[in-house]
Parts: sequence; structure tokens; C-alpha cells
Amino acid sequence: MDEFLSKNNYAVSASVTFIIYYKVKSVKFSQWLRIIIFVICLWICWQIRNVLLLTFTAVVCVVVLNRAVKRLHRWIPSRNVAVLISASAVLLMLGIFGVIVFPPFANQLQEFFYLTPQVTARLQDWVISLENTFPAFRNIQSIDYLFQQLQSLDLEMVFGRFFTLFSNTLTITLNLLLLIVLTLMMLLNPTPYRHLFLKMFPASRRRQVDKVLDHCEEAIAGWFIGIIFNMTVIATMSMIGLWILGVPLAFANGLLAGLLTFIPNLGPTISVVPPAAIALLEKPWKAIAVVLLYFLIQQVESNILTPMVMQKQVSLLPAVTLLSQIIFAIFFGFLGLLLALPLTLITQEWLKEFWVQGFLDHH
Repeated sequence: MDEFLSKNNYAVSASVTFIIYYKVKSVKFSQWLRIIIFVICLWICWQIRNVLLLTFTAVVCVVVLNRAVKRLHRWIPSRNVAVLISASAVLLMLGIFGVIVFPPFANQLQEFFYLTPQVTARLQDWVISLENTFPAFRNIQSIDYLFQQLQSLDLEMVFGRFFTLFSNTLTITLNLLLLIVLTLMMLLNPTPYRHLFLKMFPASRRRQVDKVLDHCEEAIAGWFIGIIFNMTVIATMSMIGLWILGVPLAFANGLLAGLLTFIPNLGPTISVVPPAAIALLEKPWKAIAVVLLYFLIQQVESNILTPMVMQKQVSLLPAVTLLSQIIFAIFFGFLGLLLALPLTLITQEWLKEFWVQGFLDHH
């Protein structure tokens, strides 16, 4: 009897050991399988990153236009009619901008390309006079090399190649068509797309994800309204200021300053170069005045316009904004640079909800 019990205990212990070993192995296998599937998904997303970025652009457009559609829907019973009116109004404004504003802007920009060699020659004359006044500057060979590069640089050719390179990814026309189609399809009935996105998460997390999506919508809408207002005010102030100073091509330079406001940190710095260079051809004090003018406009924008218009927008540290622009530009190119701020806002909302608050709740 004892021998039978000992054999039976051995069999039971062996069975339990086998079951535990099998479960441990199965858990490890499932974990490795999840990691492999996650890596494969990341690789697929990287391969279609251009399409995903265009889809994100469409989502941003939907979030912004949906505000106008909801307001129209209060007065118009049919949502489809409200969507049609909103989309037509946007296309009409873009058409007016393209017909009335873009031609003079393009002509003045071309005139700036013709003035570039004169600006380079004037700067070189200044450096030569500076070297005669201060002999220590004669040992700086990098300045002469820089002017040689500027003289051999054809800015019109560089811009042409840049836009050609940008259009070769999918072609600008196809990108715009895809963007318009995606925006209209999601704008007509955005609820099913939101529910489909929520189904990608576990049931226990869907209410939390839905909350994050609401915060992301508020952040994107606040950012877009604020940036459009800032672009308009800065373009107007730049045009008026350059016109008062008597700087040529005030319309193109003012419009360029407004458009580059869309790119924080980098845009305002780049926008001051063309008007300052043109002002340098006339009188040196005008170039200094242009720099001071743009500095004053940026102070008004950062200390008055942004706090006044973007009170509901999620605040971002300047260093975080700059780093996000560099990172998204490296990974996604020019479109990633344009969308760096909304992408960073959304990333911040997700991290705050699932990492920061989750960590604080458990500690």
C-alpha cells in the first residue's frame, strides 16, 4: 500500500511539474509572440508612414471642420448639407487665395531671387571694409568661403528642386486628392471611425481612450484657430511695418512671415532674412530696423496673441517644440515638420493620461 501511494504521489508531482512547466513555457511563448507581432506592426507602419501622415492630416482637417459643421447643423437639419456648405466655403477661400494672393506673391518672390546676387555683393563689400578697419578679420577664411558659396548658389534652382523632390513622393495632386477624399468621408459621419479606433483597445481602456480623444480634439482645434489668427495678424503687421520702412517687396515678405508662423521657432527666424537682405541694398539702418521690427512683432505674438488666443491649448515648452520639429522632420520630412506641433500635442495627451497619471495613481 505504501509503495502504491509513493508511486501515486510521484505521478501527481510529475504531472503538476509538467503542467507548471507547460504554463511557464506558454506564457513566455505568448509574450515573445506579442513582441514579434508588435515589431511587425511597427515595420508595416514605417513602410506606409506617408499614407499614415496624410491620414493624420485628414483627421486634423476633420476635427477643425467638424466644429463648423456642428454649428451649421443646429440651423440645417441635414448634416450632409452642412458638410457640403463648410467644404465649399473652405475651397472657395483657398481658390480666392490662389487667384488673388498667390500671383503677386510669386512675382515678388522671383524678384527677390534676382536681387540675391546684389545682396551677396553688398555683404562682401561690408566685410572687406570691416577687414580694412579691423585687420584681425583678415585671418577668418571661412567668411570668404561662405561668400563664394553664396555667389555660386542659385536659390531659384534650389527651391525648384526642393518642390520637385517633395512632389515625387506621391505627387502633389494625388496627395491633395487623397486628403480631400479622406476628409470628406470621415467628416460626413465621423462616429463610426471613432468607434472603430476605440475597438483597437481593450474594453477596460476604451472609456479612458475616449476621454483622451476628446482632449486631443480640443487641443487640435485650439491650436488651429490660434495659429490661423496669429498668421493673419503677423502677416498684416509685417506688411504694414515693411511698407512704413519703405522696404521693397513688402507684400511678399509680409505674407511669407505669416505663412512661416505655422512653423514655430524656425519659421520666424527664417522669415526675417529676406526683408533684411533687401533692406540692406538700400541703407544699412533699414536692415537693422527690419530686424528690430520682426523682433517686436514676435514679442507681441508670444506675449499677447498666444496667451490671448490659445488659452485652451495645451502648453508646450519651447525646447520640447524645437526638438519635436527636428525629430518629426527627420522621420517624416517636410510634412512632418509642418505637423510637428499637433503631433506633439497629441503625444503629450496620450502620455499624460496613460503614463503620468497612471504612474501617479499606482505610486
